[in-house]
Amino acid sequence: MKKLIIAAIGLLSCYSTGAQTLEKMNWFNEPKEWNISGGELSMYVTPHTDYWRISHYGFTVDDAPFLYSEYGGEFEAKVRISGDYKTRFDQAGLMVRADHENYIKAGIEFVDGKYNLSVVATHHTSDWSVIPLEKPVEAVWIKAVRRLDAVEIFYSFDDVEYTMMRNAWMEANRPVKIGMFAASPDGEGFEARFSSFSVTHLPDKTRSQWLERNAAE
Repeated sequence: MKKLIIAAIGLLSCYSTGAQTLEKMNWFNEPKEWNISGGELSMYVTPHTDYWRISHYGFTVDDAPFLYSEYGGEFEAKVRISGDYKTRFDQAGLMVRADHENYIKAGIEFVDGKYNLSVVATHHTSDWSVIPLEKPVEAVWIKAVRRLDAVEIFYSFDDVEYTMMRNAWMEANRPVKIGMFAASPDGEGFEARFSSFSVTHLPDKTRSQWLERNAAE
């Protein structure tokens, strides 16, 4: 019996919701211009928008376009991101959001003429970490893995080899909104594109460990 339960846990760990139906997702701060075709979302990002709370700059903004679905539990989410970045702080990426005071956004941010891999983790106040890139890239894949009370953020340039860029706290067992965002804080907007968006369910780690410990022989 114990072997059967462990095998079942292994099968569940492979369960995937697959590619998401973008048409069924919801907008927060819907932009004026957007399109979904062939599993790809394109949008013209609303000018002078962003997600940021308080720290360093002294202001709070929560008004950039965000297309999302809501999920509970643990998961792996990823998306391919590209954009015609023009102005300082133009950005596009993946966001995991509990509410207006608790969210993680990760992707590409254009700063001082350079592409940067960027993560902002917000828990009442925002922080910001970047990895500067030596040259522009056509696209980047961002992956978020939620386990227990943390979200690990990874990046890839080929959807094969992923490198972790951040481990950030997120309250466990709380439903979150997962999806694609873009912002143009200083600019007049730009075109952002997203494809291959997927969310894969992961069995609850604590419960899986309990099952392994308490499985009948």
